[in-house]
This record gives sequence, structure tokens and C-alpha cells, in this order.
Amino acid sequence: MFQGAAQLNLDSKGRLAIPARHRDMLLEQCAGQLVLTADADGCLLVYPQPEWQPILSKLLALSALDPRIRALQRRLIGYAEDIVMDAAGRVLISPALRSYAVLNKRVMLIGQGNKFELWDEAKWLVQQDNALSFDYKDLPPELEGFTL
Repeated sequence: MFQGAAQLNLDSKGRLAIPARHRDMLLEQCAGQLVLTADADGCLLVYPQPEWQPILSKLLALSALDPRIRALQRRLIGYAEDIVMDAAGRVLISPALRSYAVLNKRVMLIGQGNKFELWDEAKWLVQQDNALSFDYKDLPPELEGFTL
């Protein structure tokens, strides 16, 4: 399970070093084979290959007759790229994905259980400001009675 946040830097070639605490788990779980794709919130999603496969299968099984489904398929499947960690634990983020998520030098890698979110640091700070201004009176029904 991936959790926690790490502030990282992209190098001049667009490579990102996966933090050591996640690198070993990724090597064990999927031999460093990952899938990057574009998320609707403007970040990138980073999946271990085995976690991505069921999602891809579900997306491909949906009816392409609905324009909303086609739009989702275009984003998630269309931007999906297979990548492999190199011997130094780095991954190369393609120019297309860097451009989609407007990734600058400083990025945030956010653990989300079975995947990561990769955010441009400035966009992540805006996301966090929005979360702090959330009105908890408008919680979705699924969170009623949820406690920490």
C-alpha cells in the first residue's frame, strides 16, 4: 500500500527518482513496470502494471456509444504509457504527459493506496488550499458517520 507525500525534482531529461521507501515495493510487486496516465484533476496517475490491468479491462468493456465514456477512455487510455524504472529507480515522464499535467521541476508524489498521484508542486498547493476550505456540512452520504 502506497501512502504519504514526497517532494521530488524532475531532472533536465524529465526523469523522476522514485523514493526508496516505494522503490523496493514496486520492484517486488511489478518489477518496476508502471503505467502513467492523465487524471481529470490535472495530475498524473502512476499505477503498478498489475493494478492498471483490471482498470484497463473495465474501461475497454464500456460502451463507446456514450460520449462521456468515450471522453473518459480517451483520457485514461489515450494518455496511458508503459514505463519501467531504471537501475537507479528513476522513471522517464514523456513530454506529452509532462505537458498535460504542467509538471515543472518540483513535483509531489502522493500515495493513494494502490497507486500514486503525481502533481506539479504549485498545483498541489492549490489543491490543498481547496481541501482546507471544504464545507464539511456537504459531505457525500458515503461519509456519514465516518470517523478518524
